[in-house]
Amino acid sequence: MSSHGGDRGDRPARARPERVYPPVIGLAKTAFRVLGVRTRLEGLEHVPATGGVVLAINHVGYADFIFAGLAPWEAHRRLTRFMAKESIFRHPVAGPLMRGMHHIPVDRAAGSASLRSALRALHAGEVVGLFPEATISRSFTVKPIKSGALRMAASARVPVLPTAVWGTQRLLGKGNPRDLTRGQTVQVSVGEPLEVTPRTVEECAVELRRRLQAQLDALQATHPDTARPGPHAWWLPAHLGGTAPTPEEAAEVERERGL
Repeated sequence: MSSHGGDRGDRPARARPERVYPPVIGLAKTAFRVLGVRTRLEGLEHVPATGGVVLAINHVGYADFIFAGLAPWEAHRRLTRFMAKESIFRHPVAGPLMRGMHHIPVDRAAGSASLRSALRALHAGEVVGLFPEATISRSFTVKPIKSGALRMAASARVPVLPTAVWGTQRLLGKGNPRDLTRGQTVQVSVGEPLEVTPRTVEECAVELRRRLQAQLDALQATHPDTARPGPHAWWLPAHLGGTAPTPEEAAEVERERGL
């Protein structure tokens, strides 16, 4: 990986109180144990111990951020600042928690403010997490990548970590029933850092999608649910014998709904 010295956000993160985030992680891990959720993390060696980095995560379920954020935490006790819809920060319960964990609100009507906040965090040497597909993939394959995450990384001169998550779609998916039966497995794979410059944003978007899909394919191939999907496996992609819509069918649904 090339080095840009201080320009890439290698300065340590600003000291600020972390009274909320570590206890929330502890509570989440306790909840996983109570629910019998098995969490498998791989590729932790790719998480840098210091310096700004963008965690670019595929999106299959509402709990993706919880499990993806475990990777930097387990690797080096690093906290991830997730970019999330501003409306969540106005929720009476979730809002105080999101603010307490110093996550970054995204207001689509005023996107420049959230970008400035994310860049400040990256320049301060923090991990910023986001979902470059923008919305949850109904087909459980990686959708086309929005270039915003890569442009942000190029501007801050920090690497992008392709991070694949699989298994959360059963716990808390989109348009499907929750499945909190014991023994669920959630897998997270962190790939090698992807370097991006302003001139290579578009080609890096293609490469990021390719890497995320390859990582997701590997996770799906080794997941215990894949071997015995059953007749109504809504949690599996069509190409693995599941009943999830194909990428083409999912895209048509989103077009019809104006998404």
